[in-house]
Order: sequence, then structure tokens, then C-alpha cells
Amino acid sequence: MKKVVSVFMTAILIAIPVTPAFALTNPDTVKEKAQEQASKIVSDYGASGLQYAIRDRGSIVLSGSAGVYDKATKSPITEDTMFGIGSVSKMYVSAATMMLADSKKIDIDKPLTTYIKDFKMADERYKEITPRMLMNHSSGLYGSHYANGFLFDDNDMKNHDELLVRLQSESLKSKPGEFSVYCNDGFQLLEILIERVSGLSYSKFLETYITEPLDLTSTKTPLDDFDRDELAKTYFPGFDQALPVENANLLGTGGLYSTAEEVSEFAEVLIGNRTDILSEKSAKAMQSHEYRKGIWVPEETNTMNYGLGWDAVRLAPFSDYGINALFKGGDTIMYHAALVTLPEYDITIAVLSSGGSSSSNVSFASNILLEYTKSKGIIKEILPDKTFKSPLKVDMPSDMQAFSGVYGTIGHTINLEIKNGEIELPSLAYGDVPPQKYVYTGDGQFKSNDGSATVSFDKQKNGKTYLKLNAYTTRPGLGQSVSTAYENQKLDANSLNRSTKSAWEHRNGKNYYAVNEKITSMSYLVPAFVIKNISVDLNHGYASGTKIVDKNKAVNVIQIPGANGRDAFDLNFYNKNHKEYLKIDGQSYISEDAIPTMNGGKDSLCIIPSDGQARWYKIDAKSANRVMNVETPVSGGFAVYDKNGMIVNFSKATNNHSVVLPEGGMIVFGGNAGDVFKINFEE
Repeated sequence: MKKVVSVFMTAILIAIPVTPAFALTNPDTVKEKAQEQASKIVSDYGASGLQYAIRDRGSIVLSGSAGVYDKATKSPITEDTMFGIGSVSKMYVSAATMMLADSKKIDIDKPLTTYIKDFKMADERYKEITPRMLMNHSSGLYGSHYANGFLFDDNDMKNHDELLVRLQSESLKSKPGEFSVYCNDGFQLLEILIERVSGLSYSKFLETYITEPLDLTSTKTPLDDFDRDELAKTYFPGFDQALPVENANLLGTGGLYSTAEEVSEFAEVLIGNRTDILSEKSAKAMQSHEYRKGIWVPEETNTMNYGLGWDAVRLAPFSDYGINALFKGGDTIMYHAALVTLPEYDITIAVLSSGGSSSSNVSFASNILLEYTKSKGIIKEILPDKTFKSPLKVDMPSDMQAFSGVYGTIGHTINLEIKNGEIELPSLAYGDVPPQKYVYTGDGQFKSNDGSATVSFDKQKNGKTYLKLNAYTTRPGLGQSVSTAYENQKLDANSLNRSTKSAWEHRNGKNYYAVNEKITSMSYLVPAFVIKNISVDLNHGYASGTKIVDKNKAVNVIQIPGANGRDAFDLNFYNKNHKEYLKIDGQSYISEDAIPTMNGGKDSLCIIPSDGQARWYKIDAKSANRVMNVETPVSGGFAVYDKNGMIVNFSKATNNHSVVLPEGGMIVFGGNAGDVFKINFEE
């Protein structure tokens, strides 16, 4: 019934502008552009299905979709199709936290230890962390514990249950409150805070105080009982069939499912229109410019400037029009979401997709909202994209040469050398800006060949020097976006003694393979999650972006405000049964040197040991190019990778238990302790 009413009302609104919301609109123009760009995201940006909704003054004025719910049946996406909303879930846990503040059950500026008594860390500064710092990403926590968080058809809360224990042995990357850097763990801690203070499970709290009062019948967590067939199907490149249901069991961080219409309804809470749920004062507080409180890139046109929960409280390009726009994006492994709202005009758009990315979704959302505000007379014209000229190189002052040196970001170091007023840099902005040369153009700036990207150097009050990027990037058919961010941090040289050098030289270029990840984990689809490659810079004393301390330990020294300093880690190596292991974020990885070779293509058994750890094997020439058939226990599964580490088959995703083994590749078997896999080969 809900679907029928919604379709009917949308048809009426589009045909006859009878509501105040549509008094000045040309709905056909907005509708056409929305459909055109939604189709573009499906055809060119990897989405199999996309859903969007605009809400104006509390009413849905446009609701649409593109792509399919299911490729096999070609059935369409409808307004009732559910999607994972990823990190847009952070807005729900942030609102829930502020609701507890409204009821005087917590003070967001008191130490977190006031409410979570068993929250402890190895770094004594943890006692300064407050709920506010969790919401504005300034807690100083390393970032994210993803282990066993994204599972196929499995709502095991292992990640949630083990977080406090894992944090006990960890340090902080900075003093709490010093600067903001995107941090998933903070919202996991908010989830625990809500449970401790309310006495309810987080899922029950949401149901009781948010989804039921708002009548959000399609907003659920993986722990809720609902029809999973309502979820849009997900797909992985190279696999023909739809994947099993994705459960993001990091509920506060990114675990909710919803629809575009219901996300836009929840936004009414966030902009202060549902004071029966969240006070207007708290909604306003969430929109505060929290990013100004610490070290940060100076306020400029940007796509990231944190509020409480919000990724941006001054989102470009709306700031160019004098419009205050709030933004939150979200990505799980398979689902993607964007929420943009204009609180002073009470207009919101939500865009959800299966496949694609939150970055393409926010481009879509911004474009359609601009078209909509133009149709309402809020803005006169949509500004054209910025144009650029090739830079004019000028003589560089000699003191700029001092910025040469070793720079690091999470996972990497680079040797930045300024030669004759030119810098060669690798890809920046998560790959949106390609590797290229930058030339000096004056005022401390170096520009790319087309003039769209500018790099400079900033020495901040924490004594650190940063490589700063200001870049405009264009997504064909979706338009232009801009970001200003610190990309790399200048590092001090770290001299190593001979024995330490020798230990790390042995690890350079080697892979380490996860042994604690459940076989239901979606991480097996993404090699970087289960295969860690160690890159050692012996000349400067760093390994995969961390500072080498001794033969077996390297620690994070990266303190980059913004997104590029997220998900820091330490490297800890240890030996067990004469095999070397690597521990990161409490997860263990076995060295490639300790992994046996498959048994020459002979029939055999693989048994999961009593500790439940996954078993890895190398594929040699004798086993390669032969068909391996596996009789797999219900609780077990296996994955096969080629020599480049790319997934070839993952039985939990494909239900395919027969595979041609690639030479030089790897196999991993996982399941419960004692699980037996019967393996046979075809000639």
C-alpha cells in the first residue's frame, strides 16, 4: 500500500504543481536530469541499481531509480527496495548520542570513560576522549578495526564484542581534540556508549526511539528480522551471479539498511524538524563547524569539513552560491550512499546504490539539488565548471628546496625531490589525480600540466610539514568536484643499525596472509584486506608508511588531518612454531615463507586446526591449470587468487566448489575448527 500511495502522489505532484514546495518549480527538468544522471551512474560508474529521493518541506517531491534490482530477472528498483547505507549510518548513531544528551543521560564533553568504564588504552591520553571527539573525528584513535565486520549472510558480532579488548593494547596517533581525521572506531564506541547508557541493544534503541516514531519500516540493522529479499542484489566483477546478502556488522559505523525515501525522512530529524525525537538545539549543534577547532586545512571551497557526524557542514559547490549544505557519504564493500540536505530551505536528497561509489552518488545528489533549487528560484543560474590554463613556470626561490625529502601517508612513503622548480608526484586524492609533474608558478605553488591541480607545502602549528593538494576533478557526465586536503607528511630520517636493517630487508616486498578472518567475510573479495604487502624503505627507516623501531616493530607516526590520515596501524612481527607472523590491529597474518605448497595436484584432505585459523597454500606448476574440486563442509569455504593477488573464485560468494587453479596463485581454506575439506583433481 505504501508503494501505491507514493507512486500516486509523485505522479500528482509532477503533473500539477499543487503544493507550496512546487510553487516555482519546473519538475520535468529536474526529473529528466535526475533520470539521465542516474542512468549514467549505472552505465558508466559501476552501479547495478540506484535509487534517489528529494524531500521538500517534509514531502517527497521526486522519487526515482535506474538499473535493476536483480540482473537475472531484470526486475526494476522501486522506492521500497532496500540498500546498505554504509557510513550514512553514522548520522543515526550521532543523533542517538545527542538524544541521550537531550535527556541529560550523558554530557558529550565529559570523558568517554564516564559511560564506558572498561574503555582503556595503552596511551594514557585516552582518558581525555569525549563523545564529541568521537563524532567530530578528533579522538586520536588510529581509525578502523574492520576484521570480521563485513560478512555474507552472517550477523556474528565478533567485531563489536572484541573492540574494547583490541583497543586496550593500542596507542593514539595524536592528542585527543588536536585535529580531525576520519575514524570509524569512534562510531563503534558511540554504539557501545548508547547500549551502556540506555540498557538496550543498539538495534532495539533505534527501533524504539527512531524508526518506530518515524514509521521507518524499511530501516533495519543486520540483527533485525526482515525479508532479505527486499535488499537490492549486489554483484562483483567477474562473478556472474548475485552475491549473498552483505551484513555490515559495524552497526554504528556503517551497518544500516534503508531506502532513499526513508533516509530523507530521517534527515528531518537531523535538521531540527522532529523535535519530538531530537531537539532543535542538538540538531544545530551537529551542524557546527567542528573542523575549525583543531589543525585543519584553512577553510576553503571543499567537500570535507566535519560537523558532529557530518562529513561536511559547508559542502562545495553549494558554498559558491551562499547556500549552507550538509553532507554525509557512505560505502560498504557493495553498497554506497550519499545524503545532502539544505537545512535553511528544508530540502534533502538521498541517493543509494548497489555498486558504484559514494563519490559518484554525491556528484549526482549535488547536480540534482542545484537543478531543483534553480527551478524553485533559490538560485538564478548553475555556475559553469571551472576552466584552467596550462601553468607558466617561473623561477623558484632557493629556500623552497628545503621541502625536498621523505614524505609519508598511511601505508606508503615517497621520496619527494624538487628539481629545477619541478616535482614528480604519484597519484593523489585516492587516485582521482593521476601521477604527473608539477611546475613552480610562484607564491609557493606548483601546478599540474592542465592547471587543475595545485600542490604546496604547509607547516602547521604541530611542527609538521604537509604536502597540500587543491584539485578539481571531472567525472564525465557527472561534472566537477573540488577538494583541498593534506596528502602527505614530511618525515624525519630514521637511521637503522645493521641487524635491524637485515631483519627488515628480508621482509621487503613480501606478502602476509590473514589467518583470523572468518570464511564468511567479504574481505576475501578484496585482496588488500586479507593480503598485506610490506614495502620497506631502508634508506629512511620506514616500512609501509610506519617508522621502524626495532627488528620486529614499526609504529605509526603519520598525523595527517582529514581523510588521508585515516586507518593508521602499527606493524608487529612475531614467531610461532618457527613461522613468522604479522599482527595489525589485533589480526594475525602468516608470512608467505611459512605457507606450504599445494600437494602437487594429488587428492588430499585439508583440516582446519583447533585454533580455527585459516589455512593457506601456494599453487605450484604441478597443481596449476588443473581443475580442483572441493567437498566443502557447510561451515567452510575457500578462495583462490591468481599470481597478482586477484580473486578467481570465492566459494561463499559463488557457491562454486570447482575451479581451475592459476599458476603462482594462492588458496585459502577456512571454517570451524575440525572442518574437513576433501580435495580432488581432474586431469
